[in-house]
Amino acid sequence: MKKSTKQTILAAAVLAALTPIAFAAVDARLTVRRYAVESGQIASPVRLAVLTDLHSCAYGPGQRELLEAIYGEEVDAVALVGDIVDDKLPEENAWTTVSLLSARYPCYYVTGNHEWRGGEAERICEQMEELGVTVLRGDGASLTVGETTICLWGVDDPDSGLYETQWAALGNSVKEDTFTVLLSHRPERIEEYLRLPFDLILSGHAHGGQWRLPGLINGLVAPHQGLFPAYAGGRYEFDGTVFLVSRGLARENIRVPRIFNRPELLVVELTPEL
Repeated sequence: MKKSTKQTILAAAVLAALTPIAFAAVDARLTVRRYAVESGQIASPVRLAVLTDLHSCAYGPGQRELLEAIYGEEVDAVALVGDIVDDKLPEENAWTTVSLLSARYPCYYVTGNHEWRGGEAERICEQMEELGVTVLRGDGASLTVGETTICLWGVDDPDSGLYETQWAALGNSVKEDTFTVLLSHRPERIEEYLRLPFDLILSGHAHGGQWRLPGLINGLVAPHQGLFPAYAGGRYEFDGTVFLVSRGLARENIRVPRIFNRPELLVVELTPEL
């Protein structure tokens, strides 16, 4: 066999081996990531869908791909943890998602930095409320499912200029006699969040660190965390508190493609302690 023929066969074999890896690396299909959180304050299970960083991105006609994934999880409520509406893309996909979800589930929303960057955050909050969404701005709201009542608290993104005042208000309000959930867009503020007795904290913003090498690097770079962010995405445990950072739903609006970092819907099941 000629040397050139051998080289051609070898190159073809290498290409065939690498092609599935390349497709997996840039796979932008929606994935559902499920977490279970046990607590003695939970009497009967509560399932939450957590959406962050949608950025008005498209998930099929009528947002069907995303919505059907949520419907299939049989959740009890939806947490919208910032950057649902993008500051550059048309808003239609975001509002289609929110209007259909709010017609079916209790929904709770906090702003992200992009709602404020676009200068439309106040209007977006009003529009959310018109759709029946509970907008959390330094306050909380109760959710009862079966025998369990939880309290969800939330604050505006720090870019609002309102965060510090709202956070101070939470410090006088959060109690330990009910299972408490904090919705706050920015994961890098975790040390501050841990000063209050939250059982569960939900954040986004990091977009999964954009590039990942599963098992080696959880994320390459994230806003406000820089290189190799500590909280790119996943589950983090602290004393008495579970911290979940979503990798978010952003797809077509990002400048740097996601590598081994599929957009994700979080589903959190709160269960009685065994």
